[in-house]
Amino acid sequence: MTDLWPRLRGLLPRAERPVRYINHEFGSVHHDFDAHPNDASLVMVYPDTYELGQANQAIRILVNAVNAREGMWAERSYLPAAEFGDVMREEGLPLFSLESCAPLREFDCIGITLPHELAATNVLETLDLSGVPLRAADRGEDDPFVLAGGPCTCNPEPFAPFFDCMCVGEGEEAVPETVACVHEGRMAGKSRQEILRDLARIEGNYIPSLYRELSGEEAAQAGFRVEPMVEEAPQIVKRRIYEGFSTSSCWEPCVVPFGDLVHDRLSAEVLRGCTRGCRFCQAGMMYRPVRERSADNIVEGVLQGLAHTGYDEVSLTSLSTTDHSQIREILTRLNEQVSGTGVRVSIPSQRLDSFGVDMAKMVAGEKRGGLTFAPEAGTQRLRDVINKNVTEDDLFGALTAAFGEGWRRCKLYFMLGLPTETDEDVKGIADLVNRAYERVKEVVPPEERGRIQFGISCALFVPKAQTPFQWCEQMSPAEARRRVNVLRDSVRYRAINVSWHDPATSFVEAIMSRGGRECADLLELAWRKGSRYDAWTEHFREDAWRDAGAELGMDIDAMARRRFDLAEILPWQHISAGVHLKYLQVEYKRALKEVTTPDCSYEGCTGCGLCPDYGIQVETQEVRHG
Repeated sequence: MTDLWPRLRGLLPRAERPVRYINHEFGSVHHDFDAHPNDASLVMVYPDTYELGQANQAIRILVNAVNAREGMWAERSYLPAAEFGDVMREEGLPLFSLESCAPLREFDCIGITLPHELAATNVLETLDLSGVPLRAADRGEDDPFVLAGGPCTCNPEPFAPFFDCMCVGEGEEAVPETVACVHEGRMAGKSRQEILRDLARIEGNYIPSLYRELSGEEAAQAGFRVEPMVEEAPQIVKRRIYEGFSTSSCWEPCVVPFGDLVHDRLSAEVLRGCTRGCRFCQAGMMYRPVRERSADNIVEGVLQGLAHTGYDEVSLTSLSTTDHSQIREILTRLNEQVSGTGVRVSIPSQRLDSFGVDMAKMVAGEKRGGLTFAPEAGTQRLRDVINKNVTEDDLFGALTAAFGEGWRRCKLYFMLGLPTETDEDVKGIADLVNRAYERVKEVVPPEERGRIQFGISCALFVPKAQTPFQWCEQMSPAEARRRVNVLRDSVRYRAINVSWHDPATSFVEAIMSRGGRECADLLELAWRKGSRYDAWTEHFREDAWRDAGAELGMDIDAMARRRFDLAEILPWQHISAGVHLKYLQVEYKRALKEVTTPDCSYEGCTGCGLCPDYGIQVETQEVRHG
């Protein structure tokens, strides 16, 4: 491996934050090249800055999974900040790994996680800075194999031409198998094409170059937009599920960074999956079924992590941490163990009921900062549409309990533009929070009522692949702004603050979430016109995307707002997250009828099809609280 450090060191004075680019953080793992010169190699890339990427659990898990295997090793890499990326181009310095400061193009495999759609142009920025051809079709025998994973593989098509292999699902086993397959193939003298065919045999791997796009008539007959050209490639790529999660150690070796991170704390994944069935939620569909680690595993892992890292805060992470069947025991035991040490235990958000408030009390101690709840919609009608099985009484009960216990600040998350939403639903958000404010004033002493603060945070609904709302359209940015004004005008109290996500980026998210392979041309041209770091307000270039669309003859607004017919062949229909298409169709129809579906972890199977297909089931430690 080439050591780029002598070249990088002289450039660091030109970096805004040099700490992003130096290695040897506490806990980092370094490969012994002299002892093991022929080991298989992977570099995992988070396509954003170190501050965001270092805390990413997927990167940590996959690097650890590869490093735990004999005969292979993995390192980390992050995209440089925009200004330092320009310096690197100017000086001809390629993108490098953190541990060895080695060029990414010298690794067997480059793995890039796809955390969200607005990271799309950063993927191309990563490849270009690495000196790797953007498109898989242009790579030669000596180029690394470029792998993808993460949420965006639910619909891989807009990214497909840029990747050799896309790993759909959980990667603890799949990624080491993939890296080993590439390395063994190269050691055996196999061609790139032969290795790609071998990779297609690994469950969960989608090899875009082994599939051809079908015409509209062909797709209607076949039931898919693409078909395999070789026997090794399956017609339906099934999501890989790591069945050993619940018994695997909660302690994942991690790096303690030199600089501050966005989430600079110890993270412990306590459960995986969520079956509450919110119809807008991609994660709830793609991480099924629920699998819990035991209280013993979690407590032991957290204490081990604290001892290894020296962190003074630990976050118990999952899609819905307070749904863990042993969460009260876990928090009680952890609080006892860390009492008097200054260590704080936190949970990402609270359940919208009094149990969630009880759990918040257990982690808050004497501190009463802010609480976070997510009603998502302002009226019961719309909450039924999205299958958010909470009521107004649940919210008011939780809030009055919380404010009676000393909390004075609360943030409430909602979405605008949900399917079937009307102005009455938008006004319903304000009405709900107005009445919540009036309720909590009654339980707060008069001298403290001036401290009460409510925050309404509104995100714009983006239809996602592999969800019951994947057929829905997205409202336009102009309509989103109008509805924000309707909401703001309906708020009655100064103690209620309304904030919202900038809808300017929403059309990019919708296109990349539900587009086909034709969107790759749009993505590449937008990047060539200067688009990168689209998730950063100061960097987002709406004009680059619109100019690219115009040049290619694409109506990108119509693409974002497109409604699919239920019988239409979807661009991602060859990818299965495990939940049956018919189940998603039934859930969509139930939504339009405002009919809810229960959580299968509490009330039995709802027929999504995943458990019987995979031969697995929900794994909880005991009967869950209801």
